[in-house]
Amino acid sequence: MFLLRRFRSWLCVAVAVLLLPLAGVHTARAADAPGAGYWHTSGRQILDAAGQPVRIAGVNWFGFETANYVVHGLWSRDYKSMIDQMRSLGYNTIRLPYSDDIFKTSTVPNSIDFSSGKNADLQGLNSLQIMDRIVAYAGQDGLKVILDRHRPDAGGQSALWYTAAVPESTWIANLRSLAARYAGQSTVIGIDLHNEPHDPACWGCGDISVDWRLAAERAGDAVLSVNPDLLIFVEGVQTYAGVSGWWGGNLMGAGQYPVELSVPGRVVYSAHDYATSVAQQSWFSDPTFPANMPAVWDKYWGYLFRQNLAPVWVGEFGTTLASTVDQKWLAALVGYLRPTSTYGADSFSWTFWSWNPNSGDTGGILKDDWLTVDTVKDGYLAGVKAPLFPSTGTGTGGGTGGGGSTASCAAAYTVTSDWGSGFNAAVTVTNTGASALKSWQVKWTWGGTQQITNMWNATYTQSGASVTAVNADHNGSVGAGASAGFGFGGAPGGGAVPSVTCTAM
Repeated sequence: MFLLRRFRSWLCVAVAVLLLPLAGVHTARAADAPGAGYWHTSGRQILDAAGQPVRIAGVNWFGFETANYVVHGLWSRDYKSMIDQMRSLGYNTIRLPYSDDIFKTSTVPNSIDFSSGKNADLQGLNSLQIMDRIVAYAGQDGLKVILDRHRPDAGGQSALWYTAAVPESTWIANLRSLAARYAGQSTVIGIDLHNEPHDPACWGCGDISVDWRLAAERAGDAVLSVNPDLLIFVEGVQTYAGVSGWWGGNLMGAGQYPVELSVPGRVVYSAHDYATSVAQQSWFSDPTFPANMPAVWDKYWGYLFRQNLAPVWVGEFGTTLASTVDQKWLAALVGYLRPTSTYGADSFSWTFWSWNPNSGDTGGILKDDWLTVDTVKDGYLAGVKAPLFPSTGTGTGGGTGGGGSTASCAAAYTVTSDWGSGFNAAVTVTNTGASALKSWQVKWTWGGTQQITNMWNATYTQSGASVTAVNADHNGSVGAGASAGFGFGGAPGGGAVPSVTCTAM
């Protein structure tokens, strides 16, 4: 198959947009909370330090790999504000792409707005020091971080893990440096060794110059030699046994030729999968599409999970959703990844591409103002989110309401950040009945003067202190035992969590 190279139009021009930061004060999670500590694997599951299964359900926040040498969007917002928003939307992990350029002393991060107090604690820092601050705040927020060696330099992606300018020795030395830098900081759960290996990269061919599986073993062991607690994320290749797919998305050889490391229970395989907004593939024109897609995913990477060989993390997937084909593709893929409410953490892990709106062939969770949420895109992911790593479901509790003898729901209200002058909150709606909900509404009354300032994944009315939130078009249908959710910002902060009621409609 001839694979079209996908092009991403990186918007690297800094535009200072004055936005009110959502950043606030946070409390560290308890040591025994789900997801705490370093993680390891057992069969197809990822387990936390206490042996509880966990599901990675997050976003890619790119920029360190570009000529800005720092995550994008800081030209508009405070980094803490964006991490808060990620958490409020129910994402639990951030994949941070980087290039080896950030290890050079000559590299200077740019396009950061420091006006009005934004990003104040990043002034004067180099790229690695800024990464330290992002990791620290993400951990304070309860999120995990995966570091992704995306490119050898800011110039572009490479087929192999090395180039003439960045040899394998430099790649491995920098991986070891990062592993040592974050030793003892369990917010960083692992490293994705190299992004999207593709032809001439092979899997299991035995040629040391192009065999990605052997290179992953060398690099993985080097990382574990300085930080044995990390997970090692290994992407696929493009072509195996004459069968081609997405760059990094072909793990057909991993069953016969697994990655074997010096520390057991550390390998997580990573696949990438995209829609037609990135490139055409033969399966999109199959007359049975999208019913043919589960078999396609099973062939390339899903079999590793289904045969209990190893965990699988879909490290990148995304689309503009501009075409009907892409909409059907995303709905089918989300279903294939397994709903959290049904399967808990016994599911495929994932990080959506991307948080950033400036990915030219996919767009992002945020719209171009770097603040407004694309609620349709985010809504597709609602059923596979796993806020703060629940192992058996997305939420319970709150109040109950009626809608017939078998239609009922419960709602749980959580304050995700509070900085005094404002706050963010998330509400999870769970179908507690025996039949599917067609729609739902959630009500509460605050004890203070709080007012909603914006809401995503639901619409609302407010009268005095009383609020009624009704599902959006895309998340009103909720199967028995399944969950949906929405989030909002409000002001002022400091209020008590109200009692909430949910009514099935």
